[in-house]
Parts: sequence; structure tokens; C-alpha cells
Amino acid sequence: MVDLFFTWRNLVHLRLAAGRAPSVFAGQEALFELQLANTTKRARYAIQVDLAGSADAGRHLVDIPASGNTTVRLALPSEARGWLAAPRLVLSTRFPLGLFRAWSYWQPDMRALVYPFPEEGAPPLPPASNSGSEGSGHGGDDDFAGVRPYQPGDPLKRLAWRQIARLDPADGGQLATKHFEGGAHSELLLDLAQLPPRMDLELRLSRLTRWVLECEQRALPYAFRLGGDSFEAGIGAAHQAACLRALALYGVGTPGEAR
Repeated sequence: MVDLFFTWRNLVHLRLAAGRAPSVFAGQEALFELQLANTTKRARYAIQVDLAGSADAGRHLVDIPASGNTTVRLALPSEARGWLAAPRLVLSTRFPLGLFRAWSYWQPDMRALVYPFPEEGAPPLPPASNSGSEGSGHGGDDDFAGVRPYQPGDPLKRLAWRQIARLDPADGGQLATKHFEGGAHSELLLDLAQLPPRMDLELRLSRLTRWVLECEQRALPYAFRLGGDSFEAGIGAAHQAACLRALALYGVGTPGEAR
């Protein structure tokens, strides 16, 4: 009877909270952060955190110090784009003697956003089109069009130092040059409607995902259009996140959720 009481006390009154769930690409493991807080002055030992209904018991076994907390990171495979909800969990303990088991179920209120997997071997980016909004003009250093790989003879003043620091040598080299164009204003547009309609939808979304990542890597400003979602030309973490979110939720999110 004493062991039964201590086993129950080892689990009771723990405070559970959902943490972060970073976005991933389909096929990768989504990581859910779970916070276990102990508000008492007694340490908790051998707390198990498992997927409810899973035969893989003892997935996570943690101790929680007195008046302290512990973070458990649970990895869950992702298969399809869209929202991936955190699984139902069971917290249990057999401490101290292992004669009894105390348990409790928990459904964390959290979810991870799963982007389409970037297409492997995707074709080159679509050519930029002239919008005609700027009319004709003269070429010069004010007509910035992005960056391109360094070529022998490029002036040193046009090296894109910020992009050089970001580029991985395995993805095209260490040096990049700022590229300038004159004449009518050109714009790179990534548009689902411009891809062959007979192509599988998921493949088209994967191709757009790859193109978004490539534009960001090459520091090429790009506009984006996907059904009712339309974003003006831009670049950067916020622009990329908005485009990838729209791709992840296209046709599967609730109205307005893709924004």
C-alpha cells in the first residue's frame, strides 16, 4: 500500500504545456517540444512519455527536479503536407518499486506545419517577364536584377558579399556577383497556373517549393501566385515563410488559413 501511494504521488500534479513545433518538409520528422513542470518540492523520477497505443514503451524516460521542469522532444514522421497535429500521449511511472503503474493521458494542443517536399532535379527557374510598368530605360547600376555565379573578369565592386556569406560551397560555389539589367522592368513570377495542368498537383507544388528555395538561395526577388494567394515580388525569411505556408495549405486549410 505504501508503494501504491508513492507511485501515484510521483505522477500527480505535474503541469504539462505545449512548446514549439517547427515547420518541416514532407518526409522529414516533425519535432514537438513538450514541457513537464514540477511545482512541488519533491523530485519526480522515471516519468515515461509514450505515444498512446504504441508498443514502443519507454520512448522517453525523464526525471524532473524539485520545483523544476524538463523538456521532452518527441519526433513524429510526416508524410503529407498540411497541418500535423501532436499525437495523444500517455505519461506513466512505476517508481519506486515497479509493483504498480500510475498513468495519465494527454493530448497536447499543438501542431506542426508540413511543407511540400522540394522536387529533386527540378527544371530551371522560369524566365523573368517584362512587366512594362517601368517602360524603357537605360541600363545601369540602379537596375538590380539579382545575383548570379561569379565569372572571371567580373569587377570586384559587384561581388555580392552578403550572399557569398550565405551560400553553401556544395550548392554552386562561394562567389556570387550582382547582376544588373536595363530596359523594361522584369519580374520573376512563380505561378501555379503557369505549370502544365496535366501534371500531378502535388508535383507542381513540390516544384514551386524547390523554386522558392532556389530564389532565396540565389537572392533573386520573386513574385508568387497560388490560387487566391498572391504575393508581390520580394525576398527574405518572411516572404519565403508566407509562400511555403500557402503551398503547405493549398486545398487543405480552412478559408483564409493559408495567409
